[in-house]
Amino acid sequence: MADVVSFRKEEPSGLLLREVSGPVLRLTLNNPPANVLSIELMEALHTALDAVAHSKEIRVVVLSASGKLFSAGHDLKEMTAHRADADGGRAFFETTIRLAADLMMKITRLPQAVIAEIDGLATAAGCQLVASCDLAICTDSSTFCTPGVNIGLFCSTPMVALSRASHRKQAMEMLLTGETIDASTAKDFGLVNRIVPQQYLRQVVDKYAAVIASKSPQALKIGKEAFYRQAQMSLPEAYDYAVGVMVENMLAGDAENGIGAFLDKRMPEWDRK
Repeated sequence: MADVVSFRKEEPSGLLLREVSGPVLRLTLNNPPANVLSIELMEALHTALDAVAHSKEIRVVVLSASGKLFSAGHDLKEMTAHRADADGGRAFFETTIRLAADLMMKITRLPQAVIAEIDGLATAAGCQLVASCDLAICTDSSTFCTPGVNIGLFCSTPMVALSRASHRKQAMEMLLTGETIDASTAKDFGLVNRIVPQQYLRQVVDKYAAVIASKSPQALKIGKEAFYRQAQMSLPEAYDYAVGVMVENMLAGDAENGIGAFLDKRMPEWDRK
C-alpha cells in the first residue's frame, strides 16, 4: 500500500488544527496560552466531530494540544464578562456548560475511537475532556486537576466524566481537594492508560492509532457503542444486551470475513463501505 501523505490545515478561526494521515484524524487545540475551551473552540470541535462521524475513511481521532498546557478548561474571563448581562450571566453560563457537556457526549458517541494525547496540564473541563476520550496517553510531566472547589465552583460537569473514567473514591479525592495530581497518580486513578517520555509521545500515540485503525470498522463501531451503553446497566441487563449485540455482530460481514480469514490463516479484508 502506498504511503498516504499527511497534510495540515487550520479551521477558519485558527483555534483548531486538523491533520489527516491515512485513517487517522488529529485535532489539535490551538488557543494559546491555555487552550481554554471557549465557545468558539468548542463549536469548532463540534463541527469537526460531526464531519468525521459520517466518514468512512477516518477510523481513529486523536485530540492533542499545542503549547505547554493541554487545556485549562472553560474560559473564565469570557464567562465572567457576562455577569454584566441582564440575567447575571445565566443564559451564557448555561450555553457554555451545555455546549461542553454535549461535546463530551459526542466524543463518547462517535463511531471512531478517540485518543487524548496530553503533554502538560489538563484542568477542570480540560480534565473532563481527557476523561471523556476512549484512551488517554500522557507525558511523564503531565498533570491533572479539578480545582473548581478552590474558587467556590465545584466541578460538577467534569465530575460526570471523571467519575466514569476513574475509581469513585479517587475521583472524589480530586473533586473535594482540588489538588493537582501527577501523571503516575493519574494512571493509578484510571484517568490515563500510558505514561511516556515527552520525545516519544507522538510516536506512541500514532502507534496506538494505527493498531486500532487496522481493525474492523464495523466491530469498532459496534463495540464502542456497546461498551458505553452496558456500563450504565445492571449486570443481568448488561449481559442480556451484550448477547444481542454479539449475535448481530456475528451476522455482520466483517465478522464472517474475519473468522474465515482466521481459520484459513490469512489476513482479513475489512468492508470500508
